[in-house]
Amino acid sequence: MVSTREDVRKASAEAERRIDAHLDACSKREDVYLVIKAFAVKGEWMNAEAKRFVQILVRDFERNGLNLTASKREELQRLRAQIDELSFKYIQNLNDDSKFLLFTEAELAGLPPEFLKGLDKSENGKFKISLRSHLVAAVLEFCKVGTTRRMVSRAYGNQCGEINVFILESLVQQRHKYARLLGYSCYAEYAIDVRMAKTPKKVFEFLKDISTSLTDLAMKELNILKDLKKKEEGEFPFGIEDLLYYVKRVEEQGYDLDFGEIKQYFPISVVLSGIFKIIQDLFGLRFEKIAGADVWHCDVCVFSVLDLGSSELLGYCYFDLFSREGKYGHTCVLALQNSALTSNGAQQIPVALLISQCQKDADGSSGLLRFSEVVSLFHEFGHVVQQICNRASFTRISGLCVDPDFVEIPAQLLENWCYESYSLKLISGFYQDITKPLKDDICKSIKRWRTSFSALKLKQDILCCLFDQIIHSADNIDIQELFKHLHPMEMLGLPILEGTNPASYFPSTVIGYEAACYSRIWSEVFAADIFTSKFCNDVSNQQAGRQFRNKVLASAGVKDPIDVLSDFLGREPSIQAYIENKVKYVL
Repeated sequence: MVSTREDVRKASAEAERRIDAHLDACSKREDVYLVIKAFAVKGEWMNAEAKRFVQILVRDFERNGLNLTASKREELQRLRAQIDELSFKYIQNLNDDSKFLLFTEAELAGLPPEFLKGLDKSENGKFKISLRSHLVAAVLEFCKVGTTRRMVSRAYGNQCGEINVFILESLVQQRHKYARLLGYSCYAEYAIDVRMAKTPKKVFEFLKDISTSLTDLAMKELNILKDLKKKEEGEFPFGIEDLLYYVKRVEEQGYDLDFGEIKQYFPISVVLSGIFKIIQDLFGLRFEKIAGADVWHCDVCVFSVLDLGSSELLGYCYFDLFSREGKYGHTCVLALQNSALTSNGAQQIPVALLISQCQKDADGSSGLLRFSEVVSLFHEFGHVVQQICNRASFTRISGLCVDPDFVEIPAQLLENWCYESYSLKLISGFYQDITKPLKDDICKSIKRWRTSFSALKLKQDILCCLFDQIIHSADNIDIQELFKHLHPMEMLGLPILEGTNPASYFPSTVIGYEAACYSRIWSEVFAADIFTSKFCNDVSNQQAGRQFRNKVLASAGVKDPIDVLSDFLGREPSIQAYIENKVKYVL
């Protein structure tokens, strides 16, 4: 992912393939399963954490069918192969779709000149808009021409049309069969059983409670957008394809924010220094750069992470922040080594790697960050802190190897500091004079902007989550008709764009988040509850920060995540703070 040498990257990819094959074989070792199962039944020599660890091991084996007969196990493997093949075909169809639309410059009015420069042209001089998500999003957000937005949205919404809908229907049927072989009533039950939510019923209740609570606010937001379209385009009805463009227009009129100008206040070095300061004050962690460390590229830095009070070494973190050829192209945190107890009782030191894609200036110096990149960096630092502070005794349940509904909560929590005046001033400084941070009025506008049309946007996300949950909870669902039915219900009467079906281009429900698309909203809601309850009135609350480190970060994986959060909050987590937060800033 990060080596500068292509031969090393290729060799590593092959090694990873072989390791994955070995781990897959290990997960099907009946002899090992029987030993662990017998040990779990005895229940001897185990404290609460060890018992949880052993139960998870048994669960992992049994989710691979080790408690089934040989014939049923073979059937399970056959279904798994079919599921993988169908998933691959669905994604491959999207990747191979090379269709494009042609537009004149006038038909693309409103799009930035630099965007147009990057587009290919046809022989007659028209611009080519392929159906790649980043290009489609740009047209829907910036193009002033309603017919263009509609054409692009319709073409994007009909990608791979009937072929992918048919594949998805077959895929869901195979998943249900797979889950039922393992004793579950449906695939959603199988997928959610290992998550905080526990049951599909809980997920449906969660999504419906949020959706219902936001209906009035979302309706107000929609009416604002409809009124603006009427002023600008006359009596043409407002459609779902207009949403991004008119949200952008209202934000331009209602907020004094120029994100191009704001970028000048976020030199990478200033942002990092501010993040280190915030994390030190909140969680009592000191980052010390290690000079002369052995690294794979001269841009990479290594930091030791120490307890602020005792100077105890807690872990290490590598930062590989700048984009370069051949490097993994996304921003993420990887666990290079998890916290654990070794066989002699010593604590294994956790090690994290933060990979990002920051750009350097033409002269090779550290560049400036867009505000979205600042938020992303805060998010990833949440994962770094989570990896470093966890103190589980077993690697299987430590660091980032925790409940998938929980793993994003610390990262989502830390994002909140990007919108508070106190922290914005710590992480900003004008690039020509870093002693000049963002002004107060800009900081306040950024906080207000965060919740701009958030109810309507969330309704759209909930629509997709409900679709994902319904198809994985019941048999014989007409996928073609389901979105048509759900769309006006969730989107306040707005119909689905005629001739489209989002089920044909919904990769999240095919690979990665099948029956679990709700999880991002889940973690966002509980992160908001934590922030509102403990930090909202004092974003530098050291006592709450230390408690979060010791009660939540250190214990994640060791205990049930609901119990961990309840212990920290003094009650069960709630959606109420999230809803009130949305309404509060809009009002």
